[in-house]
Amino acid sequence: MASVVHVLVVFLHVAPANTVSKRYTPLINAWVYPFFEQNWRLFAPDPESVNRKILARTAHTGSDGAVEVSPWFDLTAVDRAAVEHQPFPSHTAQNMLRRAWAGYVDSHGGDDKAHTERALMMQKYLRNIAADRAADRDAGAFDFIQLRVVALPVSAPGTGAGDRPPTPVENRLLPWWKVTRHGK
Repeated sequence: MASVVHVLVVFLHVAPANTVSKRYTPLINAWVYPFFEQNWRLFAPDPESVNRKILARTAHTGSDGAVEVSPWFDLTAVDRAAVEHQPFPSHTAQNMLRRAWAGYVDSHGGDDKAHTERALMMQKYLRNIAADRAADRDAGAFDFIQLRVVALPVSAPGTGAGDRPPTPVENRLLPWWKVTRHGK
């Protein structure tokens, strides 16, 4: 029964707009996003024009009221390491963080304020991925997490960048997000 409902809801999502899909759009979107999203990128991918690094740091308020902030660590490097020597790397390991960031940017724009339910959902999705990965890193106990995204241009083939590092095209610092307590 669940599979029939799933197929029906996904069908209503991808089918042309009709009376039923218009009436139940909020319910359909709640089921489809972010896990079953449909798009044509498999057939016409949009290649990345930047190398994006998503960094995170955590904060914890101690019993004495002092705030302890961890150093930045690279979440993107964790993803890269998870697929580097795998003969059949997981699609999830390769794309979850990158797609969560793309969904966040698409729904928030540049102001980091959630103006819609979808934007709020994408913010929570990105926050939860980052918090889970920070907890897996054994970052200690933390109550807040902050992300920083640095995008470096992809140089064209054969155009050596020389000895100087590329200038970031984006260096975005997100606000601190409260998370349920993670760690020990």
